[in-house]
Amino acid sequence: MPTAIAVTSADLVLPPTDPQTPPAAVLPGPDARPLDAALADVRQLLDHHGHLIVVCPDSAPPTAVQRLHAVRALLESDRIAIVRTALPPLGAAVLVRQLRQLSACDFSPGVLASAARLLTHYVYAGAVLGSVAKLDHVPVGLGSHLKGWLPGAHFAVLAGPTPQLVRLPGGGGGGGRGGRGARGADGEQLTGPEFATDLVLARGQLQTDWPTATLAPRWRARAVQETALPESSARWWGTGRLVEFTAYLPDLPVLHQLVTSVRRETCHWCRMELLGDRCGFCAAPLTRGETAPPVLTAPAARTAIGP
Repeated sequence: MPTAIAVTSADLVLPPTDPQTPPAAVLPGPDARPLDAALADVRQLLDHHGHLIVVCPDSAPPTAVQRLHAVRALLESDRIAIVRTALPPLGAAVLVRQLRQLSACDFSPGVLASAARLLTHYVYAGAVLGSVAKLDHVPVGLGSHLKGWLPGAHFAVLAGPTPQLVRLPGGGGGGGRGGRGARGADGEQLTGPEFATDLVLARGQLQTDWPTATLAPRWRARAVQETALPESSARWWGTGRLVEFTAYLPDLPVLHQLVTSVRRETCHWCRMELLGDRCGFCAAPLTRGETAPPVLTAPAARTAIGP
């Protein structure tokens, strides 16, 4: 059976891309599930799948994180990986779906767990916001804060791979053509991917067609899908007046080739395979004398994922 993929909330589970994409298990926090039931749930997953990878956003409530560590400690299991991610909610959900796709392949649990850090470099997660007054996950200058009080001000914000913020012209409606970026009111470009992607978006209370009319063409998105806004998005972005979007690699063959293009190491502590410089299961770093394989950046990955 494939390695089990689990999440800390149901809004991190997007619809599968194809019938072969395995589902994700939801491990709710202590407010929704007593400890003995949570232990039984995880034990059943381990018995059925062998290993479990839990994707837990950095923004998850502390009680949910404590519950995961308590379950792993009480089960005394080294077959549970807790993978943290700083991606915003929709980006985290996309990452989870990519891991679900890859779990059906022939990758070992250690490679799959550490692949999350690699894949994050290819997830362009952002939002159009009606206000940046309470945005604390992306650097916001004083000028943008002041402009945020202007009536009808809209901002395009990229949380990753590289944080960026631009003010949109005309309230964030449509826009002209040209380039890989999405130009703001001051001429600054919202930097997009240099490879083919799909775009998924989730609408909050902000009325704007900028993601579909301007961003998608400029980023050359092959397809645009819409999904429900994750419950935690308004809290992460600091406002409910938003449209969240994420550009990502949708094709399993491309994801598979990207992961296989990175050299594998063996963890000196738990003997799991890993990518990069840290084990996804025990979090042990590579020992001194070992050379960490580089995490591919977009330009370096063109050979692996194509134009």
